[in-house]
Amino acid sequence: MGGARCGGVTAGDVGTLDRRALLKLSAGGLAGRVVGGAAGVRWARVPPPFSVPMPVPVEARPVRSTRDADYYRLAAASALAEILPGTRTPVLAYNGAFPGPTIRARAGRRVVVEHVNRLDEPTTVHLHGGAVRPEDDGGPMDLVEPGRARRYRYPNGQRAATLWYHDHAHHLESEHVYRGLAGAYLLHDECEAGLGLPSGRFDVPIVLRDARFGEDGSLVYIPEDFAGRNTILANGRPQPYFRVAARKYRFRLLNAANMRFFKAELSTGDAFQQIATDRGLLPAPLTTTSVPLSPGERADIVVDFSRYAPGARVVLRDGFSTRPSTNGILRFDVCGRVRDGSRVPERLATLPALRPATAAREFRLSMDKKTGMGFINGRAFDPRRIDFTVERGAAETWRIVNENQVIQHNFHVHLADFRVLDRDGGPPMPTEDGLKDTVMVRPGESVGVRVAFDPAFGGDYIYHCHIIDHSAMGMMGRFRITGGG
Repeated sequence: MGGARCGGVTAGDVGTLDRRALLKLSAGGLAGRVVGGAAGVRWARVPPPFSVPMPVPVEARPVRSTRDADYYRLAAASALAEILPGTRTPVLAYNGAFPGPTIRARAGRRVVVEHVNRLDEPTTVHLHGGAVRPEDDGGPMDLVEPGRARRYRYPNGQRAATLWYHDHAHHLESEHVYRGLAGAYLLHDECEAGLGLPSGRFDVPIVLRDARFGEDGSLVYIPEDFAGRNTILANGRPQPYFRVAARKYRFRLLNAANMRFFKAELSTGDAFQQIATDRGLLPAPLTTTSVPLSPGERADIVVDFSRYAPGARVVLRDGFSTRPSTNGILRFDVCGRVRDGSRVPERLATLPALRPATAAREFRLSMDKKTGMGFINGRAFDPRRIDFTVERGAAETWRIVNENQVIQHNFHVHLADFRVLDRDGGPPMPTEDGLKDTVMVRPGESVGVRVAFDPAFGGDYIYHCHIIDHSAMGMMGRFRITGGG
């Protein structure tokens, strides 16, 4: 891919681009039409909180199935979506859905996705949290050009977990994901099925993000526009309501925002049970009143609505927000009581043993506020460079340091999962006591993780800040696994 074009810049240019050059990458696309005239944009009026219903994302159906595999086709194309009531907003969508269709997969049964690019820009698809071969990882320079298609093969040789898929084309990923190229990928297995957890229509994915709308209802994209993205969307609708029966529900919370951190909590102050982190079930349910999620992180929670009388209204709110326009995520409207045969057992899963480390590494995350460039260990992403090599079967201790004292970061590694060991030398948060692939790193903070590369495939993979506006600006690196199959 050394000579591949990416928005008018060769792969070899990527490591030395400054912020001005990055903005020029999209000069012929949607970003360029907005960034230059952002000061004169008039913003849309959004509906009052909790005035529109929250849909459950549409589920993708296989185009065909064999004895051991399901085959899907996802087409990335421009589409219109009703996000604000009565308004058709231009988006980028997989199969016309905003957010993208949910794929439900089973452990040990392969999924093959044919991705068709009907956009006028390159794209690529990364299965976030998936243990896949490098050629199926959707790396930032492994592009699908406009009018072309390719197949991604997912072996699903891992435990049940809430994963997700999204665009990862470098310098374009931020805007592409913001405009809609993301969806949930829910992996099930027999162990999970035998626990009796809420299932079927009581197992609901909730894709969280934020947005800024122009006066005409269009999505306005401005890089690093955290403050301006002041409309919260749940499953593609602004601060909706969701009718629930007075029983237990499993909610799969996915933070698909480019930059926003959420802290999910109930307006009543009541506790709920967290049952899973990014890469699967916790050892035991955690009773808690809040779960923080940085971009890319997932958490499965169980809320028992049988404690509320029919007619009660309970808001899922963002404990990180103090603004009325953003602190309400969605409202649960409790309806009648129904029979509930589900349960949350005291034991959920057995985690792999925490093996001794074979190496230690440090990753220092920084961002230049003047240029907007992002760095890891003082270097911006260069797709020609391998930053380090890992032996298959290794278990390494990584220390991730946020050198910025105001700017928040987080850290995602492709392929491998990890366990959080400490925060600034103290214990990790109880909500991250499980298998992870993304971890928040607050300003000035240091986080230690133990990363496992067994089992693993050989080849080249990516690590980066998953505040995706930051990775688009260079806060990303590349590593190689040797000895893999």
